[in-house]
Amino acid sequence: MSTNNPGTLSPSAANGTPPKSGGLIPTNNVTTKEGLTVRTRIDPTLTVEDVVRQLCVNLKVTDPSSHFALRDRDTDELVTSENLRKKIKSKVHLRLVNAPHVEAAEILRKLSSPDEKSFRMSLFSLQKYIKEEKFVQEFLNLDGLQALVHVIYTEHGNILAYALTSMENLMDLQYGWSTLNDEFIFKIVQILASPHSLVNVCRPATAILKKLVEADPMSAPGPTVAGSSKSPPQLPPDSVYQFGFQCVFEQMQRGKGSLETVVNRLGSADTAMALNSLMLVNSLLSHVSDARWDDFIHQLDQLNVRKAVISLMSSPVTDELISCVLDFQANMIRVTYRKKTTLVEPHTEPIHDSLLQYIWDSSKLHWEADEDGQQIKWRKLGFSSENIIEEFQEVGLLGLECLVNFVRNDAEFFSKVALEQLSRPEERRCPLARASNEIVELLSEYWVIFAPAYSTPTTFQPFFLSFYKVHTLAMQFFLRMWSESGSARGDFGRIAALTRSQVKVALQGEHMKPWHKLEQDFLECEYRAVRDRQMQELEAEDDLLSKVPVRNLKEKLMRESAEFVRQQRVQCLLQGAWFINGVPPAQTGTLKRPSAPWRFMRLDNGHKYLHYVDSPAKFEVRSGSEDLPDRIEIAAISQIATGTCIPPSSAMHNHVDLPASHTTPSPLSFSLLTANEGSLADHIVTDQSTWADWTDGLNMLRRDGGHVTSDETAGYIKALTEIGLKIKLLDLTGEKVDIPSGLVAGPPPINADFFFSDLL
Repeated sequence: MSTNNPGTLSPSAANGTPPKSGGLIPTNNVTTKEGLTVRTRIDPTLTVEDVVRQLCVNLKVTDPSSHFALRDRDTDELVTSENLRKKIKSKVHLRLVNAPHVEAAEILRKLSSPDEKSFRMSLFSLQKYIKEEKFVQEFLNLDGLQALVHVIYTEHGNILAYALTSMENLMDLQYGWSTLNDEFIFKIVQILASPHSLVNVCRPATAILKKLVEADPMSAPGPTVAGSSKSPPQLPPDSVYQFGFQCVFEQMQRGKGSLETVVNRLGSADTAMALNSLMLVNSLLSHVSDARWDDFIHQLDQLNVRKAVISLMSSPVTDELISCVLDFQANMIRVTYRKKTTLVEPHTEPIHDSLLQYIWDSSKLHWEADEDGQQIKWRKLGFSSENIIEEFQEVGLLGLECLVNFVRNDAEFFSKVALEQLSRPEERRCPLARASNEIVELLSEYWVIFAPAYSTPTTFQPFFLSFYKVHTLAMQFFLRMWSESGSARGDFGRIAALTRSQVKVALQGEHMKPWHKLEQDFLECEYRAVRDRQMQELEAEDDLLSKVPVRNLKEKLMRESAEFVRQQRVQCLLQGAWFINGVPPAQTGTLKRPSAPWRFMRLDNGHKYLHYVDSPAKFEVRSGSEDLPDRIEIAAISQIATGTCIPPSSAMHNHVDLPASHTTPSPLSFSLLTANEGSLADHIVTDQSTWADWTDGLNMLRRDGGHVTSDETAGYIKALTEIGLKIKLLDLTGEKVDIPSGLVAGPPPINADFFFSDLL
């Protein structure tokens, strides 16, 4: 039903004076709760409260105007003073509805209603309204959290899905859910692990656990940026940042099989379920506590999570899932680095001792005593000494586990090779254990196993996730090259160089290479062909770069370069940039086009929000956020997907630099995605540098640890590292200083009567 225009709503209308320029104000349709539609002009300088009050007066509504609010009829978005101007300008059809605080009280009343239909509809609406600050404040004041928790404890099926989604949306806020306890977390774990839970129940349950993991004290908003070291801040008692990995993992341990269920769901046919499961795994990996690190990583290895992710790589994946897989790779680099820097200590770590014992028992060798009565045991397997701690100094626990996996791959072959080497003259023996450690170093160098992992590649690395298997193949290659070339003790470096050369060739393009091709490259190549290729490579390479001290220096410079580039990227976000508002190709026919073709966006100094403004044309934006009325919360961004959208038709006609395709996503586009609600923003940039600045800058801001999106950023880090390395080496080689292959520690002091002098 329609009615005549009730008048123009303006400041002068409140005083009984006609507006001076009413004809210049756009006309909006407003539908009342009774279905009455009126046409009215709304002055954009009014507040929403004034607009609602004048509407109630003109429509002769008897209830107080504070009981009403305006919503967008098409999107049901609440109209606020911040977005009112945009709604008026776009001539959006509005609805006069219950105010958020009235709606909150009404929904809570229906949650206790015996009418199932009313109960179900109230929960369905709660999913949407609980995102609104005015609604949620009243909802929490009326003890709505406990009512929602009660529903989660008692309901099942779709009703439970609605309740869990409402809780998930509530947890996007940084307040209001600090009273959740261990029993609630355990209930979510039980729901997640239940074989009877529906997919639409498991998705929000998984997302809730992820949010709880990320709500640890170290993630609380503070003056330092993500990725930097800091002490836990002093938090108020009602802070939601009091959960974290420890709280969630303990309850997952109570719920038997829950972690296994999460890993199994990585293979789910439901893409959203696989995505949420991988996001939870990534969050657990990013926030795992030192106290539970060994236990958690061991459980993931036992569940073969890497194999599950490799399977995801070979299946059709969405942009969000691609980003999650790259995050997983970055996490695995951090895990691998930590293992590499964890000392092997058999005297204090029983698991280390048992692994070493397994290696020795599998060799079927017998220890002996030398002329001085000292034990000859580990030297029989190719170590340089009997000091196991020192032998694994450079490769740590990673080296020990690689050797163990080589043995497990074929224990009989390992024993045969070990006995065969002992049957040869000492000069001709291949040092098995030393070769294993050398290959660990080669693979670590190839995959840049440094920390932080900002330099992780932008493509899938399935072979890296099979690190132990690749190590076994490289070991078999090393042994074969040693045998075919008739090598002696002094040839170890030459065979290691051959292996390094083959590693680079075999692992090249691993995101497109099948496993059987990798096996062929390691197991079927001829010694002469490898040698000829390696000689050609040596002509363009300096053997100096393969020395251990130089590799350690390169690792240090890599970390410094990554942090430098990170700061540069974040600085670009603080300066801001203009973007074209993009449209996802699949939605161009049905989705409302962007209200304006251009958007300026800037990161605030606290690194918490992206402030922006949409405009029909570019203009000079002042510093600060005065010209930027809208904002996106950084914490709400779960993924930065690339290559996702096309320009709107208006931008296609007016911007000659854009590709002419109306259906193919622009390679310079990116979208800011939430965990399960889709896109917060779709943007297209006009040059590669800006695209790299923003996609990588936003990824580096994420608290769960992001990955590098662009080859440009990865290239900068690599180039800065190589330049820095060359400058450092020039200082040494220019003075003709000899760089040793390794550093040998001298004997320990005979007493404690010494001190370290200051270096001048």
